[in-house]
Amino acid sequence: MFKTFLFSAALAVFTLPLLLSSANASPANVPEKLVKAVNDATILNVELLKEKINSSLGLTVVKVEATPVPGIALLVTNQGLFYASYDGDFFIQGKVYSLGDEVKDLAEDSLVKLRLEGMETFKDDMIVYKAENEKYVVTVFTDITCGYCRKMHGQMADYNARGITFRYLAYPRSGIKDRTGNLSKGFIDLRSVWCSEDNAEALTKAKSGSGIAHRICEAPIEAQFDFGRQTGVNGTPAIILSNGMMVPGYKEPAQLEEILKSI
Repeated sequence: MFKTFLFSAALAVFTLPLLLSSANASPANVPEKLVKAVNDATILNVELLKEKINSSLGLTVVKVEATPVPGIALLVTNQGLFYASYDGDFFIQGKVYSLGDEVKDLAEDSLVKLRLEGMETFKDDMIVYKAENEKYVVTVFTDITCGYCRKMHGQMADYNARGITFRYLAYPRSGIKDRTGNLSKGFIDLRSVWCSEDNAEALTKAKSGSGIAHRICEAPIEAQFDFGRQTGVNGTPAIILSNGMMVPGYKEPAQLEEILKSI
């Protein structure tokens, strides 16, 4: 429902200045509303943009960055990554690419920084399966109900044997709350795992289909979930490499090892 066209926003940015610079335009005969529209479309007012997006769409904007596209800003929100015109009149859902010497996702550099910051923030709140002869460390968003997450976890011995240490972050795919407004089962189960005395053993049992003992503590499940949404996670497993790049989906041990060797 958030989709609008980048073309419309770009058209406004490029055509308004041309109108002002036309032969007949002067401070005396250019309408005040048009001058304001040009200023709003070409000057990035971060706080104003945050406020407008929040009041219009209910999104909390965590971070705003200018992009190489004139008049278009990158928005990191509590529900993911979006773009908007500087004046907030156009809102864009999806990816924007530059087509220079190589095709490049404009958001990726910003996302890499956010992922690295987030991994540092949660480094003491991860469930870790450490390789004895560690060569690589990956951070994986996981959910107990995810089939490929279970498959990946079932091969942990193979990953570890290849020198790959796994660090898990929680990502309840069903969200934090269900449709009735109560905490979702996915959230409750992951919280119980994270709150267990031996959470690594509890997670292994949970993914093997064993029961999960109910536990309540201050585990940052919601914060980890929000971190995932902010940095481009839309499914599990999602693997973040040590350089901040993200590899979505299941990767078998040999395949993941080759990816890690390549970087």
